[in-house]
Parts: sequence; C-alpha cells; structure tokens
Amino acid sequence: MASTTVDADGAALKALRQAGLRVTNPRRAVLAWLTDHPHSTVDAIGAGVREQLGTVSTQAVYDVLSACTEAGLLRRIEPAGHPARFERRVGDNHHHLVCRRCGRAEDVDCVIGAEPCLTPSDDQGFAVEEAEVVFWGLCPDCVLDERPGLEAHHHKEAKQ
Repeated sequence: MASTTVDADGAALKALRQAGLRVTNPRRAVLAWLTDHPHSTVDAIGAGVREQLGTVSTQAVYDVLSACTEAGLLRRIEPAGHPARFERRVGDNHHHLVCRRCGRAEDVDCVIGAEPCLTPSDDQGFAVEEAEVVFWGLCPDCVLDERPGLEAHHHKEAKQ
C-alpha cells in the first residue's frame, strides 16, 4: 500500500471517529479515495472503492456518501447539468470552476473578502452563512479540443 494511501486511510479513520460515525471498511475506503480524487461522481467513487475492497454495492456507496455528508466530512456539489460530485474539502467557503463539456471541477478559493465572500445587495432579512459560486467555462483540455486541426481528447471520469 502506498504511503499516501496509508496516510489517507489513517485520516479517514480519525475523521470517522471524531464525527462519531461507526468505522466501516466502505466508509474508510470512500473517504480515503476522495482524498486523492476530489470532485468525484458516485460512479467514479464506486469504481475506486471496488478496486480497493472488491464487492461494494452502489447503494452502499450512496449510504456512505449520505452519512459522511450529513456528518460534515464531505461536501456535495451539484453543478447544473452534471452529476453530483463529492469532495473532502469542507469547513471553508471555497468555490468551483466547472467545465461545461467534460464536467471537470477545480477548487477556487474565496473570491474577495471574508466569509461569506459575497454580500448580497439586499439580504431580505436572511442571516447569510455561505455563498456558492460556480465559474463555468472550458477546462484546458477542452479548450484544446476546440482548436482547429487538433484531435479531440476523450476524458475519463475516473481521472477526476
């Protein structure tokens, strides 16, 4: 087992215990896998976890993601027109860049100011806690695909 995998598994174990969640192999595997593969879809997470553990049902992956998101160990992002994605980076108010074509997502730190980063012109009496900003465009690979004379690149979701 590679050193980063051992570190990610140890961090997953610690996070589960601190959150008061029961420690299971699927929970450890999902959290450890997401450490190295942020912004992954359920399908990509399931494939990655199955490589580590063998048989794990898709429903089990959904259950782990739900419990860990509810416990604050994961963040779910839902870019319009793309499947939901999950990441371990929680507890800050960061934003995302999302490719319109392949769905690649990358973190962007808070745009300006202190949390919640953006102040609405009229908060309508809300106590604003967070702002969610998604920057849409084409990732560098898809920009290259747009250029004449270049062969199209095919992206694999598991790469994300």
